[in-house]
Amino acid sequence: MNFFSGKQLLDLCKEHELEIWQVMLNRELEASGRTEKEIFADIEHSLEVMFHSIDQGLATYDRSLGGLLTGQSKKLYEELGEEKFYLPDRTLKVVAYAMAVMECNARMGVIVAAPTAGSSGILPAVLKDAKETMNLDTQKLIEAFLTAGAVGLIVMQNASVSGAQGGCQAEIGTSTAMSAAALVHLKGGNARQCLDAASFAYKNIMGLVCDPIAGLVELPCAKRNGLGVLNAMLCADLALLDVRSVVPFDEVVDAMNNVGNTMPVAMRETALGGLAATPTAKGIEHELFSNTELNKGR
Repeated sequence: MNFFSGKQLLDLCKEHELEIWQVMLNRELEASGRTEKEIFADIEHSLEVMFHSIDQGLATYDRSLGGLLTGQSKKLYEELGEEKFYLPDRTLKVVAYAMAVMECNARMGVIVAAPTAGSSGILPAVLKDAKETMNLDTQKLIEAFLTAGAVGLIVMQNASVSGAQGGCQAEIGTSTAMSAAALVHLKGGNARQCLDAASFAYKNIMGLVCDPIAGLVELPCAKRNGLGVLNAMLCADLALLDVRSVVPFDEVVDAMNNVGNTMPVAMRETALGGLAATPTAKGIEHELFSNTELNKGR
């Protein structure tokens, strides 16, 4: 039960009266030769690593390897409840979760690339929040994980999830699209609504450049992961309202891929453009790689 596009996925769902996660599971069973029990065990392990990376990120104010992240997620998490923020506590909590994964990654902790290290905070954050607020069991989280995986698989077969190839829109965009689809499933949305949510996610950040300061997956990556969870939740809500994506998911992915292919090299994870090219960022880069332990590995 293989599929290479959103249309093929929706057709399989309709033909066999299955949800996206079930089609993805069947695809994995056929492709890997593993049993359902083995696949579920692997996914459960990935979920455990995801949630542990959030806990690790929130546990300390220790500086990241590059020194650009200094416990912002922990600070945000600890100040929830203070009447000085515009966004509600739950929303800010999910942002803190996403940023925590990025801090764990930047401290050389173990994370799950979802689908990349630079976008690894969004899916864990929304799934952990959903688990807590909806009292979900492991089975539902596995279903959401498989739903997200189906979206990521389509993108990888037709475009790219690499910032070096398609800009940050390919990394943060794909993670957000995967997360939005997973959230729709968890609220009982249908397959078409899952892909509509994924489409909205890409549209909202189409053209986003990849411009890591000093070439490190720290800034602005951490904050963009925080933005990604807000985007994913908004897109899921719109899809659950049955707002339709005028442009089909497959065409949205093609558009994202075309934008990435026409993006200047300076805007694709080379640290030659965008924020990475500002005088302040260049000063940070010079300081990091001329007088730190990081320089020994270059």
